[in-house]
Amino acid sequence: MPTGTAIRDPREQLFEAAERILLRDGPSALTSRAVTTEAGCAKGVLHRHFADFDAFLAELVLDRVARIDTQAAALRDRAGTGAVADHLTGALTDLFGSVAVAMVGLVTSRDDLRARLRRTTPTGIPVLTEATAMIAGYLTTERELGRIAADADVDTLAPTLIGTGHMLFADRKGTPPQADAVRKVVTAVIAGAVREVPVPR
Repeated sequence: MPTGTAIRDPREQLFEAAERILLRDGPSALTSRAVTTEAGCAKGVLHRHFADFDAFLAELVLDRVARIDTQAAALRDRAGTGAVADHLTGALTDLFGSVAVAMVGLVTSRDDLRARLRRTTPTGIPVLTEATAMIAGYLTTERELGRIAADADVDTLAPTLIGTGHMLFADRKGTPPQADAVRKVVTAVIAGAVREVPVPR
């Protein structure tokens, strides 16, 4: 390789390849050979960086879960501005319009992977659990700011929004729902809790 040419991070290259397979062909198509072939590298590359394929899959899920933390911080920063329903609609669309739905399918389809992930997510389903915490954190901040009713049960609203959002986006072969459809559901779920003055759209 010529001097000065950057070598891509092989872990990220493998993660990206796995995501493409997940989105295109679903969890059942995800094998170590499929990943290395998709990534354009030798099969040994995966085993040099991960103890086994389940370890690779666990790291893939945890890497993507970490991205939810970044999204959660950005969502909390929007509290007190704009419309709560718009922020929630954007958050659900960003979350489920990505590879997150496929990740949930991967986790629920592999017992060994789920067992490994129990070490970091002892309850619930990884990705959905962190996403629920993201929404709950945002709603809590809005409640503190008085834009959500003081008696609003954010611990019920958050999983309701995540569960509904997941159902809307779950058909990976279909056309993703339009923003208006997502917003309609969000508005219905939070209707009794919002106390904000409507912001002109």
